[in-house]
Amino acid sequence: MTVFYCAKCGTALTGELVALPTVPDVDDPDDGRDKKTGRARSTVPRGHYAIDPDPWGAPFVPAAALRQHARSSGRELLRPDTGATVSAGKRHSVVIHPDDVLPRLAPFTCGDNWTGCCGSTGAHGPNLACACGSRLATWAADCLGPNELHLDPVRVMPGTRAEPPRTLLIARNGPDRSRQEAQAQR
Repeated sequence: MTVFYCAKCGTALTGELVALPTVPDVDDPDDGRDKKTGRARSTVPRGHYAIDPDPWGAPFVPAAALRQHARSSGRELLRPDTGATVSAGKRHSVVIHPDDVLPRLAPFTCGDNWTGCCGSTGAHGPNLACACGSRLATWAADCLGPNELHLDPVRVMPGTRAEPPRTLLIARNGPDRSRQEAQAQR
């Protein structure tokens, strides 16, 4: 089981999550959509995570610039661009169920990053931050798009509940104390 930590301050952002082999397909984004909020059901089930190998989120570039055809997967972000664009955002983001992390993150609103009629479209960059201020997640939850929460692969680190990532021990305790702790565990 994996726990994701803020790479800046070491705060545990999630509980223990089980890895999925791939990001689940979204056959019909309207199937299971909440009638009250308009949100789609989460792409990833609660208590799980998946690594998205494809680029996701901002910035977006014309599809021809990447020599790709913009295809529909049911996971596209609503964005005001006209014409066919594709994501040139980071690869290998961690896709999780929003309820697995939202109690630990706060909305970070700056400019257009929280636009949407019923929730954030997620098309304008990170919109959730750790208590330390690190903008490390993007939640797409508008009524016309997917319901996905992506953790930035550079700003979060995987570990376990019993064994946080080693670099977090160094950040919290300093190199000498972390070395002593590691030796004491042997």
